[in-house]
Amino acid sequence: MSEQRTFASMAWQHKGKVTRRERFLAEMDGVVPWQRLVALIAPHYPKPGRGRPPVPLERMLRLYFVQQWFDLSDPQAEDAVYDIESIRRFVGVELGDEAVPDETTILHFRHLLERHQLTEQLFAAVRALLEERRLLLKAGTIVDATIISAPSSTKNAKQERDPEMRQTRKGNQWYFGMKVHVGTDPRGVVHSLTTTHAAEADINQLPELLHGAEETLYGDRAYWSESLRRECAQHGIRYRVNRRGTRTRPLSEHWKRINRSRSRVRARGEHAFHVVKRLWGFAKVRYRGLAKNTACAFTLFALANLYLLRHRLRPAGAPCLS
Repeated sequence: MSEQRTFASMAWQHKGKVTRRERFLAEMDGVVPWQRLVALIAPHYPKPGRGRPPVPLERMLRLYFVQQWFDLSDPQAEDAVYDIESIRRFVGVELGDEAVPDETTILHFRHLLERHQLTEQLFAAVRALLEERRLLLKAGTIVDATIISAPSSTKNAKQERDPEMRQTRKGNQWYFGMKVHVGTDPRGVVHSLTTTHAAEADINQLPELLHGAEETLYGDRAYWSESLRRECAQHGIRYRVNRRGTRTRPLSEHWKRINRSRSRVRARGEHAFHVVKRLWGFAKVRYRGLAKNTACAFTLFALANLYLLRHRLRPAGAPCLS
């Protein structure tokens, strides 16, 4: 980015208050492994040649992350760079000197990541970083799933709901959408992720959520299976999934207390859900179809891992914004 700054930019630099958005972007800027992620995308990114030169890759990646964090559409992401100085600085654009990526460029970059399954590779790269820093615990796995709602209305151009989404009941309430299934370490850091329609049974995705070195397995009642408990025992895995009663054989008070004790550990597996759904707005699908939303989920949960561990990942001596 050019070192020359406008008068408005210099005035903003000397303002008296650090906003929450500015503090968040500064924290994430310090913990995202930019070089590692850029190197993954570079082989698929357009090279300078004939025609208009491409926008610098890291700038597009930064803008893509801003789009995910603040739940912005492609036009909203373009407008945010024009309107908000903290986002403009994070992305690396100085108005008047450099062109702001337009909504079509933002769309094409997102499609590039989806077409080459690069968001899954970004997730794997972040997981590898955490393993290198010894921040991903391998002793146990917590499995869980969450429903991401989709529009159930048929008042659209095709007069139909998304055919890849399904309806399911949770308690006495019905939901329409998709499920994100995750396997986390005992601190809630996500190491495995799959997606399905909402009607898929949680236990069917369990084999995909294990890394194979677990000593303990935690999960809610949806993952309870007597045959699975015996299989885990044969492999030396402590099966700490909440036990499920039946109408004819309800749980005793003893097992209810054990379930509550296990739930206190299992609850840590929902920390990433809180970040992704409540802080970053992924409580509803952002696109049509499972593939696009799965790509979005891989990005969001990779970034959620970095956010949850930002204080441990922050470089030594990095300034703290207050």
